Amino acid sequence: MLDPTWQAAILGVLQGLTEFLPISSSAHLILLPWMAGWPPLGILFDVVIHGGTLLAVLIYFRKDWKSVIDEIFTRLRGHVWWKGSGSLVDALIVGTIPAVIVALALKDWIEQYARVPKVTIVTLAAFGLLLLWADRRHGERTVSGVTMRDAFLVGLAQSLALVPGVSRSGITITAALFLGFSRRESARFSFLLATPIIALGALDGGLLLALGEGGGGLHAGAVLAGVLVSFVVGYFCIKYFLQFLRSRSFLPFVIYRLGLAAVILLLVYVV
Repeated sequence: MLDPTWQAAILGVLQGLTEFLPISSSAHLILLPWMAGWPPLGILFDVVIHGGTLLAVLIYFRKDWKSVIDEIFTRLRGHVWWKGSGSLVDALIVGTIPAVIVALALKDWIEQYARVPKVTIVTLAAFGLLLLWADRRHGERTVSGVTMRDAFLVGLAQSLALVPGVSRSGITITAALFLGFSRRESARFSFLLATPIIALGALDGGLLLALGEGGGGLHAGAVLAGVLVSFVVGYFCIKYFLQFLRSRSFLPFVIYRLGLAAVILLLVYVV
């Protein structure tokens, strides 16, 4: 049996990569433990890895978040509650609402009926091909020109990410590409928009832990390993992924998704 610290560290690497790359973190975090025969680490581990990747996106985009905080305080002092198009603050609010509503309404149903291999196979392949189509339609728009319509549509797409295999980053990048954003700016907006959802996920897990549910028996060393690894890997994943998109397309990730779907199909229905 693999030591829990190493298990947490390995899954932290996986989370740090797949949270931001358009290849579905849920599919990987379900598949690897299943293939390796590892016992579940519980809700505590979910909090750990989400906390690590949350820290990564906050630090990497610290200038954006500083601007968001400055704008919030400026608007509070001036009693300005809404600015609309061009405001990253309002875009994040509008883009987050659809995912929260869908999560509250359908989370239990999705966990009961959608977390099965045949669904993951279909979503990995179908949304991978959709990403390829969107990649060929990308424009040169930037986040500074985001409208509330953009935010709502990308946020609506983000709500689909509750289904394993869809990929939060994949579906939001796809939506942004269809709306004419550049590859790099599509990824940037995807990561910024994911931050409130990642934070809410970590908060939800933290509340469950406070109520004494889902500890999973992890000791402090395993918790620290998961936090550090998911943070470091997540940070450098964001950095080099954005650099990659300066001159490259999403084709390698589409090929990977199709390959992963084929592997799951073979493991579940053939082998």
